[in-house]
Amino acid sequence: MQTQVLPYLRELSRGDIEVSLLTFEPGWPRSWTEGDRLDWKDRLRKDGVSWEALAYHKTPSLLATLYDIAAGTLAVIRMSRREKIDVLHARAHIALVIALLARKFCGSKIVFDIRGLIADEYVDAGVWKEGSLVYRVIKWVERIGVRKADQVVVLTERMFDWLINNLKVDPAKIEVIPCCVDFSRFRDETGWREIEAGGSDRFEIVYAGSVTGLYLLEEMGRFFLALRERYTNAYLRILTTSSADAVSERLRQVGLKQEDFWVGAVAASEVPYYLSRAKAGLSFRQATFSQIAASPTKIAEYLAAGIPVISNAGIGDTDHILLGDRVGVIVRDFNRRTYDEAVRQLEDLLDDPELAERRRRSAYERFDLERVGGERYRRLYRKLFSSEARDYSTAPMGL
Repeated sequence: MQTQVLPYLRELSRGDIEVSLLTFEPGWPRSWTEGDRLDWKDRLRKDGVSWEALAYHKTPSLLATLYDIAAGTLAVIRMSRREKIDVLHARAHIALVIALLARKFCGSKIVFDIRGLIADEYVDAGVWKEGSLVYRVIKWVERIGVRKADQVVVLTERMFDWLINNLKVDPAKIEVIPCCVDFSRFRDETGWREIEAGGSDRFEIVYAGSVTGLYLLEEMGRFFLALRERYTNAYLRILTTSSADAVSERLRQVGLKQEDFWVGAVAASEVPYYLSRAKAGLSFRQATFSQIAASPTKIAEYLAAGIPVISNAGIGDTDHILLGDRVGVIVRDFNRRTYDEAVRQLEDLLDDPELAERRRRSAYERFDLERVGGERYRRLYRKLFSSEARDYSTAPMGL
C-alpha cells in the first residue's frame, strides 16, 4: 500500500480531490496496536486521505471472500452516504465486485483499476486451472467491469489494445497508467544524481523483487554466468524478502558459487542505493498471455536509479520502452547464444556516452509519479465529470 497506493492517492488530493480509503488488513484490528492505527490515520489525514479498515479473511477461501465482499459493500454504502462520495475507485477485481454492489444503493460512478489479468496470471503460475469455476467467475467479473465501469485504468498500451480489439471497449473510457515511482526517493537535495557506489570495483548486477511465481530466477542465474565470462569481476545482488537460503540454493544449482552473489532483504529506503550502485538491473519472467497487462515496478525503479535494464521479451510494454528509448537490452530466448549476444549489447550500451541522458529522460517521461501517474489519474477524474456542471472534488473511494 505504501509504495503503489498511497503515492497515487496523495497525487489525487493535490488535485483538490477528497479521498476516502478502505483497505482490508489481515488480523485487523488486533494485528495493529492502537498507537499504530491512530498514527496511520493521522498521517493519512495530513495527506488528505480519510482511512478506514476491515479485517481480511483468507480461509476458507470462497466463504472468506464472500464474507469480505459483503462486509466491504456495507462499509462502502455507509461511507458513501456519510461522506457523499461521487466515485468508487476499485483497485482490481474483488474491489470491483464491492463497488458494483454498492453502486446500486449510492449511485456513484465507478473506476475499474485493472492491475493485471489476475485469473490468467494464476493459471500461468499453476495455481488455478483454466476453465475452473473460480477462473470463469473472475473472467466474468472482468468483462462486467470493463463494460459497466465509467472509466477503466490499465497498466500498458498492449492491454489497452487488447480491451479495444477483444472486448470492444470504448477507447475514450480507458486510461493507460503504468506503475510509476516517486523520483524523490532516487535523488538527493542537489537534484538528479546517482548514489555513489562506495568505491566497489565489482561489475554488479541487481535484481529486486519476488523470485517465485512467474519470475525466472534460474534463468537470471544462467545469464549471470554468461556475463561473468566477459566481466570476471561480475557480482549478482538479489534484493528479495524470500528465504535467502532457498534462493541461494537455487542459484548454486545452476552453477553460481556463493562468492558470486548476495541474497537478502533491505529496507525500502535503502533500495535506491543498492540499485544505483549496480551496472544494470535484471528482470526475467515468463512471457505468458497475462503479461500483456504487466508493468513491472522494478523496471521503472531501475531506470529511476540510473541503470539500464536487461529484460526478456514479451512483458507488457517493456520491449517498446527499452528498445525505443535505447535504455536496455531485450533477451529473445533463454539459451547461451542469446545470453552472449545480450552481454555484447549491454557492453555497447554502457560504452555509449549518451546513455545516462537517455535513461534519465525515459524514466521521467514514462514513470514519474507526479508527471505521469498523478497527472493521468487527475485527467481521468476530470473526464468523469467534464460534462457535468458540478464540483468534482468530492471523494473517490480507494478500495
